[in-house]
Amino acid sequence: MKLKHSFIAAVLMGLSFLFSVSAISEQPPKLVLQITVDGLRADLLSRYQKNFANAGFNYLLKNGTVYGSAHYGHANTETIVGHSTLATGAHPSTHGMTGNVWFDAKTGELAYNIEDAAAPLLPTRDDVPKGEQVDPSQKLARSDGRSPRALLVQTFSDALTVHTAGKAKIFGISGKDRSAVAMAGHTGKAFWMSVDTGDFVTSKYYYDEYPQWAKDWNAQRNTEQYGEQQWQLLLDQSRYVLGGQDDRPYEADLRGYGRTFPHTYAKAGNKLFNTQVLVSPIGDQLLMDFAKTIIANENLGQDAVTDYLSISFSGVDAVNHFFGPSSLENEDVVLQLDRTLEALFTYVDKAVGLKNTLIVLSADHGMAEMPEYMTELGYDVGRIKPDEITTIANTVGKQKFGIDGVATFFFRPYLYLDEQKITAAGKSVPLVEQAISLALAKHPGINVAVSRSGLSRLEKTTVLQQIKNNTHPQRSGHIYVVQQPYWFMFESGPIAAMHGSPWQYDTHVPLIFVGQGIASQQVERAVGIVDVAPTLARLLSITPPAAAQGEVLEEVFD
Repeated sequence: MKLKHSFIAAVLMGLSFLFSVSAISEQPPKLVLQITVDGLRADLLSRYQKNFANAGFNYLLKNGTVYGSAHYGHANTETIVGHSTLATGAHPSTHGMTGNVWFDAKTGELAYNIEDAAAPLLPTRDDVPKGEQVDPSQKLARSDGRSPRALLVQTFSDALTVHTAGKAKIFGISGKDRSAVAMAGHTGKAFWMSVDTGDFVTSKYYYDEYPQWAKDWNAQRNTEQYGEQQWQLLLDQSRYVLGGQDDRPYEADLRGYGRTFPHTYAKAGNKLFNTQVLVSPIGDQLLMDFAKTIIANENLGQDAVTDYLSISFSGVDAVNHFFGPSSLENEDVVLQLDRTLEALFTYVDKAVGLKNTLIVLSADHGMAEMPEYMTELGYDVGRIKPDEITTIANTVGKQKFGIDGVATFFFRPYLYLDEQKITAAGKSVPLVEQAISLALAKHPGINVAVSRSGLSRLEKTTVLQQIKNNTHPQRSGHIYVVQQPYWFMFESGPIAAMHGSPWQYDTHVPLIFVGQGIASQQVERAVGIVDVAPTLARLLSITPPAAAQGEVLEEVFD
């Protein structure tokens, strides 16, 4: 009898789930608004919530299905990797975006993830000043061309295009090119902010020329009004959780931008001016204004076909990199983003109706605390320089195998070896990989070094599974190097804080769904970010992205 009752209960639950799906799909949303906050570690929302407004983050937290234990399942928690996983519902081993940079076997050089010389940037001005690029991965780009061609599989937005026979309007925008491009997919339109001009730009992949509304927005030269102005605190400093964290010697100073409030922007036209704008709340506010321009001029959400707009805010990540996630700057940029979201939701409610809008918010990765800060708290941690990795590899190559310069280069987290030198010496590539991996694992600050050839034979652990999920046969390096928790591996330059590890502070991100028929609830079971795209597809009753590996999050339909 008990078994019979259990069976009946299970059937009823299943029917309830099917009916709930049907109820949602009968009136599909007019707009899917996917918000990604670059670098928003999950705990930051609860940490700062006491100072949130009523209708920004709190609108989502109070009205949506909130997942408290949402994690990425890959090891290299970087911007393009996270955005591509959000977009496709697949791990990087499948979608191919294994890092912001990877080795291009055709050219024999490192390649920037969305670089495409066949899709040159569309200029917005006749005389374009050259901004100073502080992003290490961007510095490796050989051209300004950008496209999604290197993204190997379909995105949710692509699936929506197919389902609507090309009628859905698809846009991805961000302060970063790679964030906008990944979310727009292969069939949408992408715009991102230029550090050269402060304009929102795109490439020939998307348009032959800018639409008039984009020309008009850029013609206003919106960033220039902030020249020599200041980033001021939103609230009185005494109200902040981290009010005492405003002057730490290990924070970075962007050449006069300073380590303490107020931060003064350089003069408009200065090479670092637009970068400083992005390392502040202003970049997010301008992105919100550009989003409103798209909604109004492209008539998003104004017909029976569901449209899609991805907005990836970059300010939190940019501030984290220079000041760290436990800085007063981090707290203020999150609080000001909260007000920006409030303004965005107010606009969307008037233009489309929040009841007609499906919103999903998440992040592309978290962020580690700076080693110096962790040392102050009692941890014995430090920083590992790239040449330490290559020196160990070359020493092993010379002493054990008689090969000079076996390491081609190291760009975290991958070490690349010169296979031609190895085979010319009559040695086995897997054997050399494994010998170097063993030597690297003994170096202070390194948790594990995993050779590509030996990965499948190793005992399964969480970290090794994350590395497997990050491994693509044509793009991953010979050896994946994982630092110990809170140790840093990164390039030289002004960057003070870094993400990119498999540890929970980098994998744990917010995940919230809000929309008509979605319950207000807190869910604490562990879920994956690969589940987002399949869940969005189910909510719209469309076929999931072709290579999606995640599961539908059933609580969204309860």
